[in-house]
Amino acid sequence: MAFDDAQVVATGLGFPEGPVALPDGSVLCVELRHGRLVRVAEDGTVDTVAELGGSPNGAAIGPDGAAYVCNSGGFCFMDLGPIAVPQTPEGVTQPDDYIGGRIQRVDLSTGEWTDLYTEVDGHGLRGPNDLVFDGDGGFWFTDHGKRRVRDEDRGGLYYARPDGSSVTEVVYPLEAPNGVGLAPDGRRLYVAETHTGRLWAWDLSGAGQLAGTADDRTLVAGLPGMQLFDSLAVEEGGNVCVATLVNGGISVISPGGDVEHLAADGELFDPLVTNICFGGADRTTAWITLSGTGRLVRCDWPRPGLRLPP
Repeated sequence: MAFDDAQVVATGLGFPEGPVALPDGSVLCVELRHGRLVRVAEDGTVDTVAELGGSPNGAAIGPDGAAYVCNSGGFCFMDLGPIAVPQTPEGVTQPDDYIGGRIQRVDLSTGEWTDLYTEVDGHGLRGPNDLVFDGDGGFWFTDHGKRRVRDEDRGGLYYARPDGSSVTEVVYPLEAPNGVGLAPDGRRLYVAETHTGRLWAWDLSGAGQLAGTADDRTLVAGLPGMQLFDSLAVEEGGNVCVATLVNGGISVISPGGDVEHLAADGELFDPLVTNICFGGADRTTAWITLSGTGRLVRCDWPRPGLRLPP
């Protein structure tokens, strides 16, 4: 199955990720390659909201109406024809001008921003990637880590308060954790690992609290071969929609582990489909980032996405 009804809304973006559909019909995106947060209007006009430096990787709206951004601190890039790839031929992702990982808060009305968190328990954040707010006003985020010529970081899962007062390491280590999302009832947390192509789930007992230990996790689904997972969004009915790399598309995974792949085919093909979010009055409009080719597309989705806090 393909999302062949998709319309290209914006082009020329610098490896866009982290789309956030806003009530006025516009969409926020981060640009890893340009180090900024932008707003894409319905007609495709792109305006810069904030120059953040590094490589902002994911975004979400907090309970105060500000945008909260996972900034991975910088990325190496190489161009393979029309496709931008966020690593060197040797697989290195940490650039010489790496500024360290951080969680940032952006005032959408002014563009002013602050670094909210740069470390946890004395350990510097390496490559914060994606985040999701819960109904209690806190947020979960992943740290994907960075790769260097001879070594690489191990990733983790964290929970933080948006006022900068508290951040906790909840699960460590994980293998390149990327997308993170909550089940409709808020009692199950999903994390997609990129390199393993696996979607994991933990049951929750409260805000920032696992029901069991870090090892008490469920493998919801795993993809064969060299298919890799990126970010994700959850449908109102509980399916988890995971952007899938290499074969280019969205893997729709039921809570029980059934998988349906929706491909970006033809002129839409991009091996680096990285993110999806839902917008529109009934949340059946999907916004998808085709990051390798720098495009943001819009398509009708067969089911409504989950309404996100606040």
